[in-house]
Amino acid sequence: MELQKRLLPRHIRLMALGGAIGTGIFKGTSETVSIAGPAVIFSYLFAGLLLLVVMSAIAEMAIAYPGVNMKGFIHKAFGTNVSFVIGWLYCFMWLVVCVIEVIAAGSFLQYWFPSMSLWSLSLISAIFIVVINFMNVKNYGEFEFWFAGIKITMIVLFLVLGAGILFGIIPSDGTDYMQNYVQHQGFFPHGWSGVFSALLVVIFSYGGSELIGLTLTETKDAEKVLPKVIKGVIWRIVLFYTLPILVICGLIPWNEIGNQASPFVQVLSAVGFKGAAHIMNFVLITAVLSAANSGIYGCTRMLHSLAAEGEAPKLFSYVSKNGVPLYSVILSSIVLIGGTFVAYFSPDRVFGYLMAIPGFTVSVVWISICLAQLKLRKTYTKLPHFKVWGFPYVTSFTAIALTISCVAFAFSDQNRASIFLCLGILIILILCSVFAGKKQKVD
Repeated sequence: MELQKRLLPRHIRLMALGGAIGTGIFKGTSETVSIAGPAVIFSYLFAGLLLLVVMSAIAEMAIAYPGVNMKGFIHKAFGTNVSFVIGWLYCFMWLVVCVIEVIAAGSFLQYWFPSMSLWSLSLISAIFIVVINFMNVKNYGEFEFWFAGIKITMIVLFLVLGAGILFGIIPSDGTDYMQNYVQHQGFFPHGWSGVFSALLVVIFSYGGSELIGLTLTETKDAEKVLPKVIKGVIWRIVLFYTLPILVICGLIPWNEIGNQASPFVQVLSAVGFKGAAHIMNFVLITAVLSAANSGIYGCTRMLHSLAAEGEAPKLFSYVSKNGVPLYSVILSSIVLIGGTFVAYFSPDRVFGYLMAIPGFTVSVVWISICLAQLKLRKTYTKLPHFKVWGFPYVTSFTAIALTISCVAFAFSDQNRASIFLCLGILIILILCSVFAGKKQKVD
């Protein structure tokens, strides 16, 4: 059986938002703010521009090559070896992201169950996600639609509440919150170097938006739907990151934001909304579970695509009667559940190690998408009605900027353990692609 075209435009729109709005905003903002202070919003704006180019490149290629997904574009541009490496790297990235998300869910659950261990709560969250992904794709899309809708609604309510307190519309304790932007070493406490240092974590936060590039084989009229979805999604993602950060840094000094709880919960507790903090904690849990849900989808569909091209064991291409790539889901589920035990062995440092890995791999995947668009543009039989503007300069600039962020990541002392793991995985995948290529020639 083949994958079923049962995803609707509203599913795709919320899946793109759901994949991008997860741990990166609800927990990762504490890290990015500590790196750059309030000026981190410039990191999010710049990364948003890069994301816009990447998403536009996907839409352009989707129109030029109907029925082909993101990995298929890379295969068309560079052949089997490169698509093998990028495809498996993307699977690895999503599995790491899913582990991050369920561990984040576990940490948020500790707000209510402080006596329970992080790893046990993370394990419960992982099992919940596994159950959802054995549903058929339409039910999965519907579930993700409502999950993502909850967190987006609550972000909007948080913005309204926060802005009301900042501007004195909602009574508070009389604190002049606007001073938090200029005190504590100012708006740029670590200068522009802090802004650029935060960029890789920010790219991780936006990672997942490109997930819609894998939905093309399960979406009706994808080449018509995708451009419309992208236009609406990009600005929402950027606003849903930058505006909450402005509110957070206004209501609580940036240097007092800790890593123990979400900055959202910290802010609501600090200004006296204790009940609201519980509501927000519920939303945070649904948010990260939503992102993990999207992550398992991304990993399983990439595995299916790899198997269909002969770049993964054939059993991963098997699709059950309800349209689920069964063995791909089983493998992803085993890795996800096993990954939660990282929180058992290193609960205090787990986020620092894990969050840097997707930032690097997302950058590599985005670079490959840009390079594929640069190469494939000249092979189009007809120029698509939706295309990346300023070709080839804008796409080239994006690829270069992402490459610089990868290099900066590699030379950062705090990322040393993560970079060794990333480079090790990359080298193994390259060697496997060469071996697989030779085996195919022999066969």
